[in-house]
Amino acid sequence: MMRIGVTYDLRKDYIAMGYGEEETAEFDSEVTIDALCAALSSLGLTPVKIGNVKKLVAKLAKGERFDAVFNFCEGFRGNARESQVPALLDAYEIPYVFSDAVTLAISLDKGLCKRVVRDQGVPTVDFRIIERLADVKKVDLHFPLFLKPIQEGSGKGIGADSKVENARDLRRVAQALLTKFQQPVLVEEFLPGREFTVGIVGTGDDAQVLGVSEITRKENWIGDGYGYINKEYSDDKVEIVEADGENAAAAGEVALKAWRALRCRDGGRIDVRCDAAGKPHFIEVNPLAGMRPDYSDLCLIAARRGLSHAQLVGRIMASFFKRHPELKARQRVAA
Repeated sequence: MMRIGVTYDLRKDYIAMGYGEEETAEFDSEVTIDALCAALSSLGLTPVKIGNVKKLVAKLAKGERFDAVFNFCEGFRGNARESQVPALLDAYEIPYVFSDAVTLAISLDKGLCKRVVRDQGVPTVDFRIIERLADVKKVDLHFPLFLKPIQEGSGKGIGADSKVENARDLRRVAQALLTKFQQPVLVEEFLPGREFTVGIVGTGDDAQVLGVSEITRKENWIGDGYGYINKEYSDDKVEIVEADGENAAAAGEVALKAWRALRCRDGGRIDVRCDAAGKPHFIEVNPLAGMRPDYSDLCLIAARRGLSHAQLVGRIMASFFKRHPELKARQRVAA
């Protein structure tokens, strides 16, 4: 049987170490990991739970090897934290599911990411980077503006104050984010239109839009962005609905072009938001999208297409095996 390691960061492990709810928002639950392992088993693979990058290092140092790795590890420290596991696996010549170290590093840095997709002709709203408070004076964009940390996910750093209308508030919010997150701040011209998240499976020319969800606001929505509180406590704040055909097609076109420009692989999500005229713009990419059954956006999109969680994992693994036909052949023999 083909042994496939599963790398991940468990939220409860970091909570036990004293980290807070927001700090650990990107990490996974045992429910997610158990479901992933069950799906991999249903494909005739033998999943081996590894855990985070340090646990992977320990296993490799002891001589343990894997035929492949399902890399679901977000990392915790450093501005290339999502790239740590892929870089290590590259060094040991172990194939892995999802994007490589270069793509994950670029995708995590929202400024670099936007520069890449903009260079490839993907519409993305004008932006600046504030690396220190003095950079506020260099921001020459049109208000209102929207601010967020440059290297966070799960809506961290996005709240009621993220949209600013004047230079005074720009400085105040930038200072607060610089202090709290100890990283640069992305400043964008605010997009007032509808917001979508696009599920994608596949790699390169084979990549396809799986489906498109619209993020719609409920009565207790906070602020002007899909931030941490809105995501984490979503029941009375957010409703995720299937996008209508015309908007789904437009958002999907932008997302697929960005996916290919960033060389993302196998599966994930891209977030898109519209301007006042209804034109969709790239916001950011999640190449390691959440995969908790009946909860995560990618899983909900798959369910609307009639795919079970295991079938979604199967689509992702099909993309991986197409990149590694030698492993596909071995899987067939084992099955």
